[in-house]
Amino acid sequence: MSTQQSAQVYVKNDTQGTAYIQLSHKNSTNGTQSGEWTAAPGETVGPLTVYFKTGISVAGVLDYWWIKASVSTGPNPGIYSNTGSITSAWKECQLQSKDAGKNITMTVSTTEFKTNLPSGSCSNSMERLGPYTGVSNVFVLMLENHSFDNIFAFSGIPGLTTATTSDSNSYNGTTYPVVKGAPSSMPNDPGHEFQDVYRQLTGKELTINNGVASQPVNPYPAANNSGFAVDFALSGDEGTGPPAPGNIGDVMKCFDTPNQLPVIYSLATEFAICDHWFSSLPGPTWPNRFFVHGASSAGQYNSPTGTEVTEWETVNGFEYPHGSIFDLLKKYGYQWRLYNDQSGPLTGSFPQVTSLKGIQLWDSHSLSGFASDLQGPYPYQYTFIEPNYGNAGNGTYTDGTSQHPMDSTSGGEALIKRVYEAIRNSPVWNTSLLIITYDEHGGFYDSVKPGAAPPPNDGSKNDIGYTFSNYGVRVPAVIVSPRIPKGTVDHTVYDHSSVPKTLEENFYMPSLTNRDEHANNVMHLLSLTNPRTDCPTTLPNPVQEAPTAKLEAAASNADEPIPESSNMVGFLAVAVKADIEMAGNDQQAIAEIQAKAESIKTLGEAQAYMESVQAKVDAKKAAN
Repeated sequence: MSTQQSAQVYVKNDTQGTAYIQLSHKNSTNGTQSGEWTAAPGETVGPLTVYFKTGISVAGVLDYWWIKASVSTGPNPGIYSNTGSITSAWKECQLQSKDAGKNITMTVSTTEFKTNLPSGSCSNSMERLGPYTGVSNVFVLMLENHSFDNIFAFSGIPGLTTATTSDSNSYNGTTYPVVKGAPSSMPNDPGHEFQDVYRQLTGKELTINNGVASQPVNPYPAANNSGFAVDFALSGDEGTGPPAPGNIGDVMKCFDTPNQLPVIYSLATEFAICDHWFSSLPGPTWPNRFFVHGASSAGQYNSPTGTEVTEWETVNGFEYPHGSIFDLLKKYGYQWRLYNDQSGPLTGSFPQVTSLKGIQLWDSHSLSGFASDLQGPYPYQYTFIEPNYGNAGNGTYTDGTSQHPMDSTSGGEALIKRVYEAIRNSPVWNTSLLIITYDEHGGFYDSVKPGAAPPPNDGSKNDIGYTFSNYGVRVPAVIVSPRIPKGTVDHTVYDHSSVPKTLEENFYMPSLTNRDEHANNVMHLLSLTNPRTDCPTTLPNPVQEAPTAKLEAAASNADEPIPESSNMVGFLAVAVKADIEMAGNDQQAIAEIQAKAESIKTLGEAQAYMESVQAKVDAKKAAN
């Protein structure tokens, strides 16, 4: 038998400064309760109603406590958390019948947390997590392959710089204007390799043979954004080939945002939308994603090739000359965490970030645990989230959540909703910042001409001598925080290096390269002194649209060879890297893995190998 009980818990602020206090309590019978308050020095705040049961049948049920104090003034400003047990920040201190119905005042200082229970007090030391900042948890969700105009030109949001129906591209005597009503998915993948984007932005042809470019890449020619239609008509990515003549204008079409994309529209109107956020270079997914992690792509300008990934595997990953943002955070004593959506096809569930040296495949956690992780102690200053890239094995990218052009946008909308609602309904919400952006434009038209950019100047090189001294095509970016005024429209120029720049500014760290040293950060958008109380706790449901019928050429089969330069090459490299890392120092095992990797020639062989590596990783996680 057991009896349901409750108590009222207050917290006295003994930090000697103004503190934003977060307190959580949990047990196995009543779940988790959390409260948050701003307290002046010496002030007692609360209450938090906590629930527990008493009785013989629940004598073994333990109560756990977690407290965090963000101290903005006084002699010792900073962010502090209790140390908890060996395995987590939760401190065990059991509530008993003597505590039932009582008003309990706990105390927190910069050195100690005392529970002061009538049944017997427990104490726990406090540790300094870092300097004081109004944002203690930065989250980044990066999706795939859409331009700013493609997503927001017809959003109707006042003040945006967007395309209009007077903008157009021409091909073979036909004019293709910007129009409303983009398809939810594309039957062909618009080109977005370096050569494609060169033609899209400049209207000129570029070929690269043996490291020699047929047109200048330094300086990059002035953009006129005239070649999107012609590039789509003449090329195609991921082996899909050019489109049918009647589909050429699809790259000029833009979504009816409020009606087709209600999730991102809701966030863009509720918080801040940035209409001058550019991809970091005029090229594809992988080098642009490298920029978000290190303000450089170490010379990479195209999708990875088999030769390049072999080099990465040799050094256990892609390496930056000056290290990654994860290296920098670790150096300065901060913690980071990775999540990816593992609910879709396996070939799309290998996170690109784990290609980096020093980051293992098992460092990325399933997004299925994200919301519950946020309900307890969450000491990670930076969290990077990747979607599921869909069926990369057959080149269609279907059934994912990345919003790849050949997959429905509804999966990505559902992912945005899931991530936002997890953060919004967690104890970290009031001190959080969420950046939602897209790695590159995916071949879709955009009307704003990208300009010159600070080159990384980190000593990295490539075969064509490209120095990354210009931005790529403009992409969507929405910034979410309870300290951002509703309906903010921001015209500041950003690129993906603005992510490390924001972290560096917020957590008092130096720059990695010349690019992020001169990049703008988003912290100025958080202009409200106190967090808003009107932020939605839920977002609209995604619009479910049937995927566009795929052309037969898009449905690759298992016997087809792996394209020499493709996302699949990169994802396979991530699997090989993880396999080598799990082998430890066993040189014979490593040699066998490398030989196995070299023998993989077809998409079917790649998928089977990736499945075997994932099984090893799952077993390793279960063992730990």
